[in-house]
Amino acid sequence: MNQRYVIKNIGIVILVVSILGCQQSVKPLHTLIEIENALKAGNLAQVKIWCDSIFELGNPDSLTRIKLKSTIDMADRINADFTLSEPEIDHRLKKEIGEFTSAERGLWEQNNWLEYRIIDGTKHYFKRAVSNLQLILKSRQPILNKDQTSDSQALFCLDHTRKVIGAKSRLGKPVIPVKMTINYRLTVKADAVPDGETIRCWMPWPHENHARQTMVRLLKTVPDSHLIASDSAVQRSVYLEQKAVKGKPVVFDLDFEYVSMAQYFDLSKMSLIPVDTTSEIYKRYTVEQYPQIIFTSEIKHLSDSIVKGASNEAEKVKRIYYWINDHIIWTGALEYSIIPFIPGYVLKNRRGDCGMQTLLFMAMARYQHIPVKWQSGWMMHPNAVNLHDWCEIFYNGIGWIPLDMSFNLQKSENTLEKEFYISGIDAYRMIVNDGIGSKLVPEKLFPRSEPYDFQRGEVEWRGGNLYFNLWDYQMNVEYN
Repeated sequence: MNQRYVIKNIGIVILVVSILGCQQSVKPLHTLIEIENALKAGNLAQVKIWCDSIFELGNPDSLTRIKLKSTIDMADRINADFTLSEPEIDHRLKKEIGEFTSAERGLWEQNNWLEYRIIDGTKHYFKRAVSNLQLILKSRQPILNKDQTSDSQALFCLDHTRKVIGAKSRLGKPVIPVKMTINYRLTVKADAVPDGETIRCWMPWPHENHARQTMVRLLKTVPDSHLIASDSAVQRSVYLEQKAVKGKPVVFDLDFEYVSMAQYFDLSKMSLIPVDTTSEIYKRYTVEQYPQIIFTSEIKHLSDSIVKGASNEAEKVKRIYYWINDHIIWTGALEYSIIPFIPGYVLKNRRGDCGMQTLLFMAMARYQHIPVKWQSGWMMHPNAVNLHDWCEIFYNGIGWIPLDMSFNLQKSENTLEKEFYISGIDAYRMIVNDGIGSKLVPEKLFPRSEPYDFQRGEVEWRGGNLYFNLWDYQMNVEYN
């Protein structure tokens, strides 16, 4: 009997594949199309049961099995992000926000400020729903506070900005070197993998082909045997392997040092040459990049309305930056793998984290024929070390210039200081990625926990991917 299976992209990188000629003795109760619809409807328990029915009755071939496992994996990812019940969310709201009326709560949910999904017939709230609600409510107060960091962090960045601008760095020469020694530890939880099985681990590693990041030196790895991806890799990593031991966590350690520098371009003092539409850079970095950089009708209309009348690429970039700064607030993000189209989510909800804001900026800028590429890794500021995403703009005649969308316009009356992150970046960075969704080295066998970015790491064994809830990560930084 010939059976045709079809499964579409459901939020992680899964290709649309039709599997023909799958031999089976008993017809499964449900097709993959029905399973996909159940997933979209939030019937996650049903999804798992139906997938199991195909495993048990359908005798699917290897490609179909991968699709079924990926579907179950997606259901698990959604469950991992929406962990709070209604009683739990009520308790947290009262603790963090105080008393509220049913009408207020209804408004929060109606506007998706208190984010939830209906899963298996009941409301399940995003694990960061309450802290995000606080940020949203704060942003709607008469005095708008756009900082995604603490006041002390904003002041630190502003002071650092003044030093960068004052270091006569306005033409892009890297300045103010900061040497850092890093310990990065990734710990797989005990019994996440059966005893004796090999755990494959990829950990972030800094690029060396950037003027503002130099003197990268490995100090040690645990275990000793390792593979560092070539600097030509878009997403750079250190690869390690260890055997699982029953009842014990498996620890991977990475110690290294490097020097990071700030960079600033005062575009008013530089000559901008019209973009070369025949160049490889233009052809590669002004196009759509499925599934997250797409020129939807909404993005086209909004982008055109923002840049209307702008005289050059720099003015277009500034206008898009200002619009996102003024209309999109920073909030904690769902895992990217469960958001089918991130820029659309950001526009609908008027919020998003650093990477989500950056993807929206990139989509609007590329539609305006401005070459822009993703860049990410870590922000390494003292007392604020964290995952972070930004991007780079290519100006013909100048080259690649960093832009950090979510660091926003700084609170300063000085225009150069205020607009610093439109054409500059501070010295507290670790560049790991020069693009999104690139293959790791060696290539991963199973779907990644984070299909687009690479900052925390990736882990798997021969039985499948290990999602973020099965391991922890920690970065310690010493400033030399």
